[in-house]
Amino acid sequence: MKAQFSVRAARGSAAGPPLLREDIGNIAVLTLDRPQARNTMSEAMLAALRQELERLAAHKRIRAVVLAANGPAFSAGHDLKELTAHRADPDHGRSYTRQIMESCSAVMLAILRLPQPVIAAVEATATAAGCQLVATCDLAVASSNAKFCTPGVHIGLFCSTPMVALSRNVGRKHAMEMLFTGDMVSADDAYRIGLVNRVVAPGAAREQALKLARKIAAKSAAVVRLGKEAFYRQLEMNIVDAYNYANEVMLTNMMARDAEEGMSAFVEKRTPIWEDR
Repeated sequence: MKAQFSVRAARGSAAGPPLLREDIGNIAVLTLDRPQARNTMSEAMLAALRQELERLAAHKRIRAVVLAANGPAFSAGHDLKELTAHRADPDHGRSYTRQIMESCSAVMLAILRLPQPVIAAVEATATAAGCQLVATCDLAVASSNAKFCTPGVHIGLFCSTPMVALSRNVGRKHAMEMLFTGDMVSADDAYRIGLVNRVVAPGAAREQALKLARKIAAKSAAVVRLGKEAFYRQLEMNIVDAYNYANEVMLTNMMARDAEEGMSAFVEKRTPIWEDR
């Protein structure tokens, strides 16, 4: 079953909503649709993403999310035209800039806290906050044409907020090189350093992301939800606390109905029937 939705932020462009949603069975596809502005993380785009992520968090039928984009760029990062326009404000744009940065951080945290896995499907260039968005997604599939960078240093802006997601996805020295040089990273190098999971032929990123989403959607939603939350929580702990926490998660998981069903199905050599509990 396929359903289509449009998501319009409260301050969205009159030309149309910045974000599109399409439900394909139990998978939601969110598409950044501001190609004329290179899908920048504008005020309207951030508001639309945050609104839709809130809806998805409560949507039990949706078991995975694919995040794609239309146009020549996946996302060029923050909308510098919006930010510079507020230089004329009495505080020189300080409060507006804070609002945008906090809104962007809220979107990134909403992705991490979303019960469903989020898979980026990247066909083109993802820079600055656009690269941050890819790094924040749980998984990422990139076209061989895709490129990534954190170029703020070129214009006197260290990519400090993209740094948070980037440094938690790739090795420290790889992250530092991207941040210090602002150099573009190819899809193959993004795969090599761990920024993306796989590289596919041009035009195939969305379909391959959907294929990966379907594989995950076939698992117990309760187990995937529990595992995603536990993964991010233990990352911020020391090794002893991480094991103590994981022990409790494993105990809770073992007592769950779907774990009982899964183990029984394995022993009986049959396909498990999930109840998502």
